[in-house]
Amino acid sequence: MIITDLKADLIRSRSWVHADHIGHVHPGQERPSTVTMIRIETDEGITGYSFSGETYYTPREGVELPGGPVSEALRQVDPVAVKNTANSTLNLLRNRIRPVIMGQDALSREKIFHMLYKMQRSNHNSGLTDSLLAQVDKALWDLFGRYCGQPVYKLLGGHRTKVKAYASTMVGDHFKGGLSSPEDYAAFAKQCIAEGYKAIKLHTWADDSWDNDNVIGKPDVKKDIACCRAVREAVGPDIDLMLDCFHYYDRYEALELGKAIQGLNYLWYEEPMEEYNVSSYKWLKSKLDIPIIGPEVAKGKYFTRAEWISNQVCDIVRTGSGDVGGITPMMKTVHTCESFGIPLEIHGTGSANLHVMAAMMVPGKYYERGMLHPFLEYNNCPPWLNQPIDSMDKEGYVAVPQLPGLGYDINWDYIKENLIESNE
Repeated sequence: MIITDLKADLIRSRSWVHADHIGHVHPGQERPSTVTMIRIETDEGITGYSFSGETYYTPREGVELPGGPVSEALRQVDPVAVKNTANSTLNLLRNRIRPVIMGQDALSREKIFHMLYKMQRSNHNSGLTDSLLAQVDKALWDLFGRYCGQPVYKLLGGHRTKVKAYASTMVGDHFKGGLSSPEDYAAFAKQCIAEGYKAIKLHTWADDSWDNDNVIGKPDVKKDIACCRAVREAVGPDIDLMLDCFHYYDRYEALELGKAIQGLNYLWYEEPMEEYNVSSYKWLKSKLDIPIIGPEVAKGKYFTRAEWISNQVCDIVRTGSGDVGGITPMMKTVHTCESFGIPLEIHGTGSANLHVMAAMMVPGKYYERGMLHPFLEYNNCPPWLNQPIDSMDKEGYVAVPQLPGLGYDINWDYIKENLIESNE
């Protein structure tokens, strides 16, 4: 089955999520947005798909989001201005990746992954991020599933049809009634439990500041501790809690915070320091009983994860589709963890992560669902799909999609009406 084309379509959407200058997301007023759909076509008429977005947020009823009232004039937005935000990705897909995979066997995912991975070494291909490689790898797995008439998790050898989810909060903010205080987090934690979640991960404040005499303005460890304590008191002893805090504490601040949440019986401790500073993580791990989880953002795919394991830097390994380049390298990480008898927790949301989690034999407790906020509703279907990827029941379980491939039920009417650009 030979690849005859790779097509990248740019689809108009809208969003109420904004990234700050560090890259953390927060709620905001409506803005134009785009979604990229990749199509890998073959000589047997079978096509594999992937999307740059699989989740969708809308304002909660009665909420006026920061930045002004929600606009109803999205249809008036100039599509050219929207398109320009995604041009670099489209160019890479069409002009770098497409020529390489054309003519390849569509079932040779391992070969194609290594071809693209080796291309990343060159500065001329600096835009070939692991996240972009993941989109191509996902489309190839979706194609394989459609070819076999099976969901991907079964092709990976999996058996679970549902997985437990945890509520993953957005990073702390300064919006009244949002995530601006320990009390806000405690109130939102109760709301998440009422929705069915049995576990919550806090992303606390990650502000930075270069004002006055600051080299980098760090959030307050004491405030983080107060937040973690307020949430534990709000939800009681039987709910699993985790912390993913400011990423650049020094080792002594990280130790102080770690000891505090250890005493509050938190399940794991995530990225309190620069992840390339491996010696500091090894030092921190030696001082704490609470499990250290990582790496999350450190580059190097499964090789970096193997080094963290072999150097006894973490207690739980972290991997996700966008972190390492897709399902193919995720499974290499899974098998490495299984060989060493170390747990693995999946980072981030989406179909690829769900299918891998359903196929894992190594311990892994939770699917990370969303980046949640009191102002935003997460339980929505993206308009380019007819059903959401990760619906959760009242017991806190997410069902693994059962359609062939990655489980996309594509809304072709929406895509036709909102197509900005296609390389047909």
